[in-house]
Amino acid sequence: MIPAILRIYYLAVVTQPYRYSKQMKLNSLPVKEGYTWIRQGIWLFKQNPLGFLMLVFMYVFLAQLAVLIPIAGVFVVLLLTPALSVGFMTACQQAIQKERIRPSVYLTALRSPLPLVRKRILQLGLIHTALILALSFILSILVDFELLLPMMTSDKPISAEAIKQMYSVLLIGGALYVPIAMLMWFSPLLIAWADMSVPQALFSSCLACWTNRGAFLVYLLIWGIVLIAIPLLLGAGFDAIDLGQAASFIIAPLSIGGLTIMHCSFFATWKACFTNNDQPPEL
Repeated sequence: MIPAILRIYYLAVVTQPYRYSKQMKLNSLPVKEGYTWIRQGIWLFKQNPLGFLMLVFMYVFLAQLAVLIPIAGVFVVLLLTPALSVGFMTACQQAIQKERIRPSVYLTALRSPLPLVRKRILQLGLIHTALILALSFILSILVDFELLLPMMTSDKPISAEAIKQMYSVLLIGGALYVPIAMLMWFSPLLIAWADMSVPQALFSSCLACWTNRGAFLVYLLIWGIVLIAIPLLLGAGFDAIDLGQAASFIIAPLSIGGLTIMHCSFFATWKACFTNNDQPPEL
């Protein structure tokens, strides 16, 4: 009942200002679409693998540099995440249209000729920062991080209590991050490409994720296996044959490649969930 009411609200209120100019439509997709998104992400990655890998390496490198700056560095990364998301999705458009991908594509949203878009993207960045900081604060209350420090700072055996706390962080953090992910998944693109206000973009993004929750569940489960389960199994296998140090030379490239393809598949989720007449050609 509630999702139906939300869809009516979306059609009657959220899309009203752009119904004629943008032809934005929210689609309800079958569960199997989650697997299709990954296949389309692989196809998109193949269009310009070097360009996409460059963007991912560039983001990781700059994020690591920013983290070295106390407090301000993390704040800047969180603030600019929505703008960087628009940049990467713009690179996906360029790859489809056989255009060259440049590092400056990350600045697309901030270079928008529309001041209102730039303002909204930065406002969305502030919301994203506040949500992540709130999530971190809640985790610090619920989880004893002092037990986890030995896992990151020494080679001493890990206690059973520390392992329990680690799983608590993953489970609680994952559960709390789900609503944040739903709010932020499509919001940057809805602001930059559909001219939505920040509240409208947040609501529409959340509604799109909820409407297609079955497909997203399949999508996330597959990526969880690829990016988490398989590397852990490979690491355990190499450790079992005393080749733990060599594992990183295999796992790291696979993880970077998988992460890059996952980012490409984000564009496929956008294309599938929202129909827009001015979108680039079908994947």
